[in-house]
Amino acid sequence: MIGLQWEIIIIAILAAITCAILGVFLVLRKMSMTSDAISHAILPGIAIGFLITGTINSPLLIILAALMGLLTVAMTEAVTSTKLVKEDAATGLVFPALFSIGVILISKYASNIHIDTDSVLLGEIAFAPFDRLVIRGIDIGPKSFWVLGTTILLNLLFVLVFFKELKLSTFDSNLAATFGFMPILLNYMLMGLVSITIVSSFEAVGVILVIALLIAPAATSYLLNDNLKNMIALSVIFGIISALAGYWIARWLDASIAGMMATVSGLIFFLVYLLAPGQGLVASVRRRQRQKLEFAQMTLAMHIYNHSDDSENIEERMKGKLGYHLGWSVSYIEKIVKRSQNSGIITVKDDLISITSKGIGFVEAANMLISSKYHPSFQRLRNEFIIFTGN
Repeated sequence: MIGLQWEIIIIAILAAITCAILGVFLVLRKMSMTSDAISHAILPGIAIGFLITGTINSPLLIILAALMGLLTVAMTEAVTSTKLVKEDAATGLVFPALFSIGVILISKYASNIHIDTDSVLLGEIAFAPFDRLVIRGIDIGPKSFWVLGTTILLNLLFVLVFFKELKLSTFDSNLAATFGFMPILLNYMLMGLVSITIVSSFEAVGVILVIALLIAPAATSYLLNDNLKNMIALSVIFGIISALAGYWIARWLDASIAGMMATVSGLIFFLVYLLAPGQGLVASVRRRQRQKLEFAQMTLAMHIYNHSDDSENIEERMKGKLGYHLGWSVSYIEKIVKRSQNSGIITVKDDLISITSKGIGFVEAANMLISSKYHPSFQRLRNEFIIFTGN
């Protein structure tokens, strides 16, 4: 029998996996905040299910919660379709109304049990292992193991069966409809599973962590990869890392486990946002700086090229006169001239700048680039100059 500590860790990992599988599609469909809306709007379904069955362990709660999630999406789309308000405003109108109804129902009719708004929002994963599943007197582990495990299988089966349809409808819903894939039905199926995922996780880890695990790992993987299968795999990995690191840091600091897991998932996203090799903030800043320097090289090369046969105005090619003609500072001229020399675009002799054959090809390609035409040298030049890559 595994210890309490490892049961908590396993529950966190299962929650991370089940959220990560669907989270990628929410991020790609720009529906991240819809998950937040659903996570609050399912509360009336849970409350109504409890009032009908008198227990919080009935599957009816999950069914009604999933239906409330679908109702949230339908109401949001109905309000948006009027074109009187945008989608984000419609979401902000719908989910507070439904959530407040759930709060009223719980506070009035279910205040004597532990299904309160705090447990729904914050959860307490440390207590989850104490809610055991006992069949015929046999303890077969925490109930969260089985609920989350079943949800993982359900989500995984949905993605595997409808992967092609989900992929196409995510990136081009009109084309998916043309092929008969019914993107609207797929969207409602996805939102229904998101609702089930949220309600199956909220008691153990709380809504706040569920939202963090749905969005943060998926958004992090989106910064690192543009292949859908790889994104799902990376999202699962980042979710598991957040769960493991969050637990051990929370234990070290004696802090909230769910809160620390959510914090770690946010920190991982922030680090990747800063340092991702392709789309990270640091890479973007460096790319813009390089583009600025390459455009300066292009300006210099064009200036020298346009005056290469002008023997009467030879001072146009004098290094010492570039400040007057191009409006650059002396230090900037030195920087661009040296960079252009190293690139083999120009040569400098006795302060006179001449363009090389490579520089001529560079200028001709640049002129084609400006006029949005193709030049044969693009393929060769884009390996050295990012201005020819389109990035």
